[in-house]
Amino acid sequence: MLPENDLDFLVTFPITCSSTAEFQFAPSRREVVVQPPHKTKSRLVAERILRAHGHRGGGSLTITTELPEGKGLASSSADLVATARAVGEAVGVRLTEKEIELFLRGIEPSDGVMYPGIVTFYHREVRLREKLGFLPPLTIVAHDSGGMVDTVRFNQSKKSRSEAEKREYAHLLRELTDAVRAGDLRTVGDVSTRSAEMNSTLSPRQHFDDLLRMCRDVDGLGLVLAHSGTNLGVLLPGDEDEQADRVEYVRKSCAAFTGSVSVYRSLGPEGHRSDEPERFEDPEAPEAPFTTSVGHHPGT
Repeated sequence: MLPENDLDFLVTFPITCSSTAEFQFAPSRREVVVQPPHKTKSRLVAERILRAHGHRGGGSLTITTELPEGKGLASSSADLVATARAVGEAVGVRLTEKEIELFLRGIEPSDGVMYPGIVTFYHREVRLREKLGFLPPLTIVAHDSGGMVDTVRFNQSKKSRSEAEKREYAHLLRELTDAVRAGDLRTVGDVSTRSAEMNSTLSPRQHFDDLLRMCRDVDGLGLVLAHSGTNLGVLLPGDEDEQADRVEYVRKSCAAFTGSVSVYRSLGPEGHRSDEPERFEDPEAPEAPFTTSVGHHPGT
């Protein structure tokens, strides 16, 4: 939380896992049917976009994802952004990031996964604060303590922060902004670790000290935390192949803990959506599906 406006914010950390939405527009239908059926928020976004652009029809929406739900990996936000892009392309509209924010606003708090790179984002307001840029490749060895977190319920309660804490968050954000733009990975890790420590006063994390010790054992950069989830990870420079020994050390060290361990890779500029949408069209079909995907991970 920042002292200038008392707004909650997060810093995104894009990873290579993604959600994909495939939408087939059907002008003769009255509603959007979504699979899996529980992805009701994606259905709502699809219908909002269709109505906003004067379309009374519906269609078929299919969501597939590599992201586990309820773990703080922005699975719902990735679903919604992928849906917005797929529906927009299906009806011939290329939505801007600001327009996607508007369609998501009011549905649930959202991470800034509609933007490429690392950004600071007011997740409760679903509004960009600032674009920070990209970092060299990074690897996260994350321990998942188990269970699931309901993002909507988590964000319904106002977090209490002192003025001193707000000032420290402002200081950390300035440091992080400069570090990302300079490619200073050590400072990124230091800021991320301190932020994770401050978050643990609200949501205590099991094995925090253990992972911090492991990070020091392998000369890692620091810890990275899913802000409203169950993952806490060790941040390492380079890709997984370059860090194989360190990754294996952290994996084995976490084996004694309840829960699971996963390895994630950061997403660089080359992994973001190109200017040309993916289109899959059957010339024999009057209603062709349009598919797009987005893959991002928020972390503070």
